Amino acid sequence: MKNSKSHFRFNKQERSGIFFLLLIIVSLQVGYYFYGNLFGDTRQNSLVVDEEVQLQIDALKQVALQKDSLKIYPFNPNFITDYKGYTLGMKLEEIDRLHAFRKQDKFANTKEDFQKVTKISDSLLDAISPYFKFPEWTKDRKPSALVGNPSRAKKFSGSIVQKDPIGNSQKVAIKDLNTATAEELSAINGIGEKLSARIVKFRERLGGFLIDDQLYDVYGLEPDVVERTFLKFRVQQKPSIKKINVNTASVYQVANLVYIQKSVAESIIEYRNVNNGILSLDELKNIEGFPYEKIDRIALYLSL
Repeated sequence: MKNSKSHFRFNKQERSGIFFLLLIIVSLQVGYYFYGNLFGDTRQNSLVVDEEVQLQIDALKQVALQKDSLKIYPFNPNFITDYKGYTLGMKLEEIDRLHAFRKQDKFANTKEDFQKVTKISDSLLDAISPYFKFPEWTKDRKPSALVGNPSRAKKFSGSIVQKDPIGNSQKVAIKDLNTATAEELSAINGIGEKLSARIVKFRERLGGFLIDDQLYDVYGLEPDVVERTFLKFRVQQKPSIKKINVNTASVYQVANLVYIQKSVAESIIEYRNVNNGILSLDELKNIEGFPYEKIDRIALYLSL
């Protein structure tokens, strides 16, 4: 008993040590308490930052999904391929109706004409018609005059009816755009010596205009000037063009097209080799730098 009591007897130095030990423990507990209160808000704020980062990640994911989704560019619906029609949501029989119509050398030049030919639903027409890009010369003409042989719509039997400044109607002879000289073209208001020479040079590079709208592609030629030119010149005799097979052509042959640069031609050949051929001209939109907005013109020179 005496021995056990001796364990609870401390001298003055030992009592001081115990006191300081307890003081240190209490200080640590108080410090931990205040530290938790002080930095608790910081930890909570860090969670807010994580939410902001998550929102950014979600936004990036959304952008990625939009990039992966099908993007529709303006196009001439007369040149819809099977693949293009499928991606637009057209049925097989609707695409076949369009192709049968085109085999008759006819064109639909309004969305109403397109629906009349293909018999697509109103809802599909409303969805895709905002992307329709018809030739400029069709915009001011009546729909009933547009479904049929485009040569008849463009030649007008060699003349068109215009009104003079006082309102009297008169017939004006239309000349062939492919045989017009630089001097004749320079007589059009807005076309001087420089632009007329550029038109002739561009025509030579093409091998001749196949459609009127190619005149819009002449650099520096304003649309209103083109419209004035159409009052006197139209494509009457189309040149004979041998289409280039995009699956067998060389880089040089593809790059020889006015609309395609050499770097794009190289990318087309590389894409063709990697994918074992090109099944549809619509695949060309996957080529970086390819001028897909002019696919209706380019399709006149390419085949599969």
